[in-house]
Amino acid sequence: MLRRVLLATPAVILPAAAQENWPSRPVTVIVPWAPGGSNDVLARLFSPALEARFRQPFVVENRPGGGGSVGMGLAQRARPDGLTLFISSASNHVFHPLVAGHMDYDVREAFHGVAMLVDVPNVLAVHPSVPARTVPELIAWIRAQRNGVSFGSSGVGSSNHLAGELFRMRTGLDMTHVPYRGGGPAVADLIAGTIPMAVMNLPTLIPPADGGRIRMVAVATAERVGLRPDLPTIQEGGVPDYSVRSWTGAFVPRGTPRAIIDTLSVALREIMELPNIRTRLRDLGSESIYMDPARTDAFVREEWDRWGPVVRAANVRLE
Repeated sequence: MLRRVLLATPAVILPAAAQENWPSRPVTVIVPWAPGGSNDVLARLFSPALEARFRQPFVVENRPGGGGSVGMGLAQRARPDGLTLFISSASNHVFHPLVAGHMDYDVREAFHGVAMLVDVPNVLAVHPSVPARTVPELIAWIRAQRNGVSFGSSGVGSSNHLAGELFRMRTGLDMTHVPYRGGGPAVADLIAGTIPMAVMNLPTLIPPADGGRIRMVAVATAERVGLRPDLPTIQEGGVPDYSVRSWTGAFVPRGTPRAIIDTLSVALREIMELPNIRTRLRDLGSESIYMDPARTDAFVREEWDRWGPVVRAANVRLE
């Protein structure tokens, strides 16, 4: 069980003039995943716009490892002076800490939210050999399999792993999780038919789905998504109380001055409204979900409260 530790680190009090002149040096943008992933793409999309606005470099640093915990730990230990921005996701900010069950700090206490930025919808997909085209047909097909079925994800504690576990729990089906080291290998095995089904991020699935190599059945979000409005939700397919958000947000170490947080949040909100940014986000399969700092912090706590019981009921733990 996650041990909650209230951080004793005092807030850094910067003189008003220093806050007004922020940033006076380059800002480090920490991404806790390897280059090329959705968080990395998002960070590199926003950083040039932040540089243009604040006339200082916003330098993206990829610090992958430990399910996002390596980069997150680095951001948590950074000086809270507004010169470290952390681009975090549901997987490493909520799911991984819950599944790991042991950390020397409480994520909810370690960071201030700056802004919630985007959702990347997860999608339930199957190999073409699976005869199901709808959620009810898929449920019936799984129940007819004598030894149950396996489903793939990008790894233990990822948002798509817990999306699959929630589907299993809500339907009572016999399903076995097969974790992969990233979305690419999981999708490759889904295309090959090594696994019959998977829950993966929508952008990862669009190319093979458009090529007929896999079939997308339903989205894991509470509502249909604009990029694929023809795809029903899993809830529409008759699975009650089902929705999974694979979000990404911006955070800073606890103690960062409020004036800097608010300045950054307003800048990110306005950048997200730029036509070229909106178009690029849509092309990436992302849904804009801007939230201000207070709402971001509240949302993170809501996610912890919601997913803690699911992780415990599913008995999901890192080996």
